[in-house]
Amino acid sequence: MLVLEAKLKGRQSQYNLIDEAIRTALFIRNKALRHWMDNKDVGKNDLQKLCAILAKEFDFADKLNSMARQASADRAWSAIKRFYDNCKAKKPGKKGYPRFKKRGHSVEYKTSGWKISPDKKYIVFTDGFSIGKLKLIGTRDLSFYSTNQIKRVRVVKRADGYYCQFCVDTERKEQHQHNGKQIGIDVGLEFFYTDSEGRTIENPKFLRKSEKSLKRKQRRVSKAKKGSSNRRKSVKKLAKKHLKVSRQRKDFVVKTARALVQSSDLVVYEDLKIRNLIKNHHLAKSISDASWSLFTDWVDYYGEVFDTWIVAVAPHFTSQDCCVCGTQVKKSLSTRTHKCHSCGTVMHRDHNAAIGILNKGLKSTVGRTESQACGQNNLYLGGETPLDKLTG
Repeated sequence: MLVLEAKLKGRQSQYNLIDEAIRTALFIRNKALRHWMDNKDVGKNDLQKLCAILAKEFDFADKLNSMARQASADRAWSAIKRFYDNCKAKKPGKKGYPRFKKRGHSVEYKTSGWKISPDKKYIVFTDGFSIGKLKLIGTRDLSFYSTNQIKRVRVVKRADGYYCQFCVDTERKEQHQHNGKQIGIDVGLEFFYTDSEGRTIENPKFLRKSEKSLKRKQRRVSKAKKGSSNRRKSVKKLAKKHLKVSRQRKDFVVKTARALVQSSDLVVYEDLKIRNLIKNHHLAKSISDASWSLFTDWVDYYGEVFDTWIVAVAPHFTSQDCCVCGTQVKKSLSTRTHKCHSCGTVMHRDHNAAIGILNKGLKSTVGRTESQACGQNNLYLGGETPLDKLTG
């Protein structure tokens, strides 16, 4: 499944109608969640039946396409199911009990409620809100697929406008010239990652570089009077700046992951628990800015696209163990050089860790007879967010 995205161009009156549809979808999602909280043994089908009841009770809910109402109920069930799964797995800490949402940013249609033009340059929404015809900007990739392959259409509101996402039912595979290259990578803050051959990729630090501008825009928001037009303008400028940083980060991660996987036959990385790492408040902002989790998601994805082995290994003692003799050399985070007193090996600690990660990965692949890559296909083609993270 691929998710292709295009920007929507229309009149302000159409944008206002989209906002109404988004608010209605959020209303149904919260109502479904309340129904689950108030009643025992409520399942997914019960939430689907609730959509028809809400359409009869509220005129604005009846305006929304029936499948769009069901998709909103599915979002509530996705949050509920995630909570159940965490409880069954006895996940430590908070289990993610479903919460109500104050603001919605998208509305999702399935196979009805919309029509796309033959040239794939326009889309018409045909439900009760009468949004009408909107122009699609940036649909080059969409022209390669038939309308029957489009299984869902999602309208998303962002700081710089409205976007339409198309979920296309297709498998993405690209040719890969196998060269036998095996790489272990160690992600970090000094460098974005260091590989087992000693090469490094600089950490772009997009948030840190934009922090001065973000703080200035945040001060303007704080000083403006609540409810005033100046405050709304300031909030919009601040949101656009955050969106730009997010897009810069994603663009860098996608291109770096693709180049890494495309040039290798085996990639090994650490299966880090980012949620635990960001509990260190001195490093939390830098770790979040580095986007290690997003990077490994895309490495997994491109592993499937290019038919490359992707192996995630446990991170225990990868920085402490010597990659040559295996002796454990304890060092703090501030110690950047690995010096082994047993075999005399001296190298950068990240380079030592990358070699150790590769060795772990090679041991874990011994005895395998089929090439396989872990990961998911539900990602944006252009470098956005995994599909399954948007439906929660």
